[in-house]
Amino acid sequence: MKVWESQVGGSAGAGPWGGSAGMCAAGPRGDGHPLLLQLARLARHRVRWMNGSRMGRGGGRGGGPRAAPTPGGPLSHPCPPWVQAAGSSPHRDPIRASLHPFLLPSLRAGARAAPGAVPLAAGGAGGGGGRYRPARAAMEGSGPRVVAVGAGLAGLGAAQRLRGHGSLRLLEAAARVGGRVCTRPFASGLAEMGAHWIHGPSPGNPVFRLASQYGLLSPEAAREENQQVEAGGHPPLPSVTYGSSGKVLNPKAVREARDLFYALLASTRAFQGSKEPPWPSVGQYVRAEIARTVPTMAGGQEDARRLQLAVLAACLKLECCISGTHSMDLVGLEPFGEYVSLPGLDCTFPGGYSSLAERLLSDLPEGTVLFNKAVRTIHWQGSFREEGHDGSRVFPVRVECEDGDVFLADHVIVTVPLGFLKERHQEFFQPPLPERKAQAIRNLGFGTNNKIFLEFEQPFWEPEQQLLEVVWEDESPLEEPDADLEANWFKKLIGFVVLQPPEQHGHVLCGFIAGKESEHMETLSDAEVLSAMTHVLRTMTGNPDLPAPRSVLRSRWHSAPYTRGSYSYVAVGSSGDDIDVLAQPLPEDPRDPRPLQLLFAGEATHRTFYSTTHGALLSGWREAERLNQLFQAPVPAPQS
Repeated sequence: MKVWESQVGGSAGAGPWGGSAGMCAAGPRGDGHPLLLQLARLARHRVRWMNGSRMGRGGGRGGGPRAAPTPGGPLSHPCPPWVQAAGSSPHRDPIRASLHPFLLPSLRAGARAAPGAVPLAAGGAGGGGGRYRPARAAMEGSGPRVVAVGAGLAGLGAAQRLRGHGSLRLLEAAARVGGRVCTRPFASGLAEMGAHWIHGPSPGNPVFRLASQYGLLSPEAAREENQQVEAGGHPPLPSVTYGSSGKVLNPKAVREARDLFYALLASTRAFQGSKEPPWPSVGQYVRAEIARTVPTMAGGQEDARRLQLAVLAACLKLECCISGTHSMDLVGLEPFGEYVSLPGLDCTFPGGYSSLAERLLSDLPEGTVLFNKAVRTIHWQGSFREEGHDGSRVFPVRVECEDGDVFLADHVIVTVPLGFLKERHQEFFQPPLPERKAQAIRNLGFGTNNKIFLEFEQPFWEPEQQLLEVVWEDESPLEEPDADLEANWFKKLIGFVVLQPPEQHGHVLCGFIAGKESEHMETLSDAEVLSAMTHVLRTMTGNPDLPAPRSVLRSRWHSAPYTRGSYSYVAVGSSGDDIDVLAQPLPEDPRDPRPLQLLFAGEATHRTFYSTTHGALLSGWREAERLNQLFQAPVPAPQS
């Protein structure tokens, strides 16, 4: 369920992430390139999202089984004006349909403004627009009142299934929908700052079904044979592995080390449900097994053995990106194999992943989503009276926003990211959450996986190369990594994928980096990041005169105040039970006369699809179904 960004020229402090206020971040497990994900799948036969579909975790860990690099949730200044407040479907208007989305900022701004809303700033023909402040926060109607906090895929999915039942509002802290799904223009094409791919695009994936129904996918992605491909059966990737010595590494040696790593990862599934796993974490287990095989590795030849150890160290970095964690020592061994992967070749959205969120928004009644509406506190188990034309009415929940607006509700669906809950849950809920739920929030893991996009005048890679891997030849998984973040943060970078096709994207590489090094990168200027990436590429290619990239775009998920990372993972000391506890509605007493006051959705609340976009969407549908059953109303069929 897998990547905030700024572009060269953005000034520090202009926006919360050092870029302009119109930028966005990227995820559920945010995300990694399909090729990157395929590498990981060979290892464990899992499909994940940040970015990416991990939302940041297409979903979840960027997309697919674990997201590939990359992770929903509200962002503060996520996307450019063309995404902000986007809600009007271009299919409704032939004039809109003929225009490129990037040319529609003023047309789209405010398409979903609430009735009675007034713009904070006028948006002329060339203005950004899109920022609205409702003149009043009232929710009319005598039926049940539902408020959803967050207009990512979980919140939009819940709204999709609740249409027509009482009064409904989605409160979104950002100026756009999508959460950790965020598409931005870059170079001559698009860049997915969060979720990028649909992981496991097959009939069992709700994101794939919706995207197909809405006509958002290419004919190739919808081919039935692609839907039947198992994640673990992909052919070798068209890749090249560079070493820090400035040479291309021996493909045979790289393959042997990678095969060993994948075999070790696959063996972790044997410990699912084990009462006494051999090690607490995946990282400890893998390193212990590597140490056991060192004597026989590479036929005992020292140079070859050192090279294979360096490749294994790079494989662990890749796994950190996929899991959205700083170190695999933080990821629990016993629950590691609980995630369920779906069949299908990962696919992308030709018009950007944000096109799915915008389509879901366009299906909702006008005024359902309120933008720039950050929530400060949710008061529950109360008796809040509202005077109306037809008398007074008492509600159990009061939602207070940062701008002073107040919403009274019978039910509130909380879809904010786990990273936000970890930082704010104590003051966000009054009274505080039950200790059992608070402990689940503390137990589960939530990490950062970021992307760095580099645009070049001309490619230095061969046309057939789609993945450029990076190996620092002096590293070993059996040795402690250098802790000097300032001097060596860029060594956590796992490599670059080539955005395809170049006719659409230009000559663009997308690098992935996770953990504390990724968070340190967010504190640097664009010029510093570009310089570091130039140094890495010149070192790896052995070409000191390699031209520097002409522009850079990067995500900053950890700095995003309403996200605070990319996507979730099951940490050491936690289990799938913690995910179920997090998803449990409140109050816990089923006999409470005012049930389902607080409901919880989002990628971190789905036990088997955590970190993915499809996990986020399913969780929203799940909570809507709870309310539909309470209302004893049929579930409306999704509109095509």
